[in-house]
Amino acid sequence: MMNNEVRLNCGINMPVLGLGTYSYPNDRQTTELAIDMALKMGYRHFDTAKIYGSEPAVGHALTEAILDQTVDREGIFVTSKLWGSDHHDPVSALRQTLKNMGMEYLDMYLVHWPVKLKPWNYSAVPPEDDFEPLDLESTWAGMEKCVDLGLCRCIGVSNFSSKKIQSLLDFASVPPVVNQVEMHPMWRQRKLRDFCADYKIHVSAYSPLGGPGNAWGTTAVVENPIIQSISRKHKTTPAQVALQWGLSKGSSMIVKSFNQKRLKENMEALNVKLDDQDLTDIEKLEEWKIMRGEFLVNDSTSPYKTIEDLWDGEI
Repeated sequence: MMNNEVRLNCGINMPVLGLGTYSYPNDRQTTELAIDMALKMGYRHFDTAKIYGSEPAVGHALTEAILDQTVDREGIFVTSKLWGSDHHDPVSALRQTLKNMGMEYLDMYLVHWPVKLKPWNYSAVPPEDDFEPLDLESTWAGMEKCVDLGLCRCIGVSNFSSKKIQSLLDFASVPPVVNQVEMHPMWRQRKLRDFCADYKIHVSAYSPLGGPGNAWGTTAVVENPIIQSISRKHKTTPAQVALQWGLSKGSSMIVKSFNQKRLKENMEALNVKLDDQDLTDIEKLEEWKIMRGEFLVNDSTSPYKTIEDLWDGEI
């Protein structure tokens, strides 16, 4: 499966197709069954986060699979994320994540958003009173300590603009390995991809189909007439076209489906081939960011008074 992996700047390989485990409502049994199904189909990369509430289910399902020798620990890649309320102590947060998951280490630990919250905030939509000034330097020092202690193999970020990564690189001893961001044919992230490529930071795409199953998501990507016509031309599905577009840009795809047919369809996107004309046609699509992060913007306590502040104009 080597061609289905990407080499990261920390020296390890990551499968280019990952299973995302955010779901609302979060149901442990459904998540565990989906992971079990995904493992049988060949998925080896699993993505969770403290705020998703799915860490225990992901950890339990993977541990069971390791115990019954479906996979070994070295053969899977596990990512979780630091929530804003844990920026003051990433080491303790990661220890708690590992406890939740019943695992000894993660392969990747990401700063979920460039936002620091009060230690008690466990809400996905933080109240205005719970923001604290962002001190990325001390947060990142804590992330680097996680690597030193062997709690994770690599560290990275999520939802970071080029400018925020640039400021992080100014003081980081260990550069971020990954930036996980929204990316799909209607939000192509050209500037960010070019910037990250210059620093060998891998761009990983969440909502690579536009998040159609989520409350905030949309079917606009898979229903786009151009995506649909490309899918007819290649006798594939619109979802496979969207995923292969992202893979063709060198990004990994974090796809979230707990449905057996769609899990299989997403996996088969690895075999789809798009031609230059397809890629040119996709470049003409109107751009539209779906996950804008309005819930992290306010004009009193948040460091971001506007959406433009949060994304540094990359929106």
